[in-house]
Amino acid sequence: MKRGDGHMGDTSSSKGGSQPKGKISLAAAVAIGIGGMVGAGVFSVLGVAAESAKNALWLSFAIGGIITLFSTYSYSKLGVKYPSAGGAVEFLVRGFGDNVLSGGINIYLWIGYVIAIALYAMGFSSYFATFFTANPSTLFLRGVAVAVVLLFTLVNFLGAQYVGRSETVIVAIKIAILVLFAGVGLFFVKGQNLSPSGWPGIGGILAGTGVLFIGYEGFGLVTNTAGDMKDPEKMLPRALYTSLFLVVLIYLAVSITVSGNLTTTQIAASRDYALAEAAKPFLGNFGFKLIAIAALFSTASAINATLFGGANASYIIAKRGELPKVFDRTAWKGSTDGLFITAGLVVAFVLLFDLSGIAMMGSGAFLLIYGVVNIGHLRIAGKTGANRAMVAVAVALCLGMFVLLSVDMFRESKPSFIAMFALLAAAFLAEWAYRRFTGRRLHALSRSDDGNSSTPAALSPDAVRKQAPS
Repeated sequence: MKRGDGHMGDTSSSKGGSQPKGKISLAAAVAIGIGGMVGAGVFSVLGVAAESAKNALWLSFAIGGIITLFSTYSYSKLGVKYPSAGGAVEFLVRGFGDNVLSGGINIYLWIGYVIAIALYAMGFSSYFATFFTANPSTLFLRGVAVAVVLLFTLVNFLGAQYVGRSETVIVAIKIAILVLFAGVGLFFVKGQNLSPSGWPGIGGILAGTGVLFIGYEGFGLVTNTAGDMKDPEKMLPRALYTSLFLVVLIYLAVSITVSGNLTTTQIAASRDYALAEAAKPFLGNFGFKLIAIAALFSTASAINATLFGGANASYIIAKRGELPKVFDRTAWKGSTDGLFITAGLVVAFVLLFDLSGIAMMGSGAFLLIYGVVNIGHLRIAGKTGANRAMVAVAVALCLGMFVLLSVDMFRESKPSFIAMFALLAAAFLAEWAYRRFTGRRLHALSRSDDGNSSTPAALSPDAVRKQAPS
């Protein structure tokens, strides 16, 4: 890549671009998808969502799964047509071309990853603390959070194959524990705890869905592995649907077990560790510790998978030209400085802010991002072969839920509402300013529009605009 002009040449690993295909297996890709989803959704925000959804928590998870299913369809079509490490970043450029909209959302996506990783790190530290003290200090919690971020930065630094291997092991352990929890706990469910008479109105159920969506947002990380797949046309859809199907089953079983063993009041009282508390009625203190261990594996794997996707996103963004060139430098063994800068910003968030109150902001950000990506897909559905009606439903579901969540945020947590839109505005301002003062433009990556594999090449602004229908 020529410095300063944004044009891309050979992007093989020897040139600092995408890595050779074949490093990510189907099992590893599924593990990354599950790892990116099963983390914050079950362990970090379940108690918060239960305050709105009450004993209909499982319905909130089910609705979230339906919303994600339509976006999974959209992403699978996009990923097969445009396989690259950029994932949603690539899809935005293909759908909208060279403009501030695609650039601003690209940056907002990266910010979303940073927030999500920091949230997962704080969730990890909260469960880790239960093994030592009932009243951990802020210094202890933040120190542990920083340590786990640095650990998985090292894992990602070693290369994509190590990310896949570590995810496979981590996901296997935590899924085994969660299956044990749900499999045993379902036999102890109290029917009265799940009675429809205790359900809130539809507004409460949807509010719970909005909060819980951050537990599904990780499905998009699977598309970031497409550039490392041997046969993305077959592997990517399988990995996406398999990971989502398994996660929905896990969420439904776990949420029914929690709501069936604890009253709404009990869940609210232990909202930071509700899942572990729900194991006590049938597994005692052993169950509490066992689920705490599962929480550690879940949040750790979410950090691992999201750091992989976030670092890839920042790298591809740099190739597009939205962020300073430091993101574009290739480091040892094919990693990029973007990985280290992403990790550095996560550490800054952990040290400077209490992120437990911004779960809704994270969910809202990803609902908006996926909604915009799906709108872009509608513009190029003829090239991907996607059913426009399916994609249109994905748009409506994501943006509709975003609006509902935003209204709920305004009522319940104005600081989160303000922060979400302030970060969005900052992303667009940064994009506008950077392209104004540097003149760099967005470029397409992956393969050519005729579907043939080719060396990724830069497209002029005119060429990009011609690709996107008016």
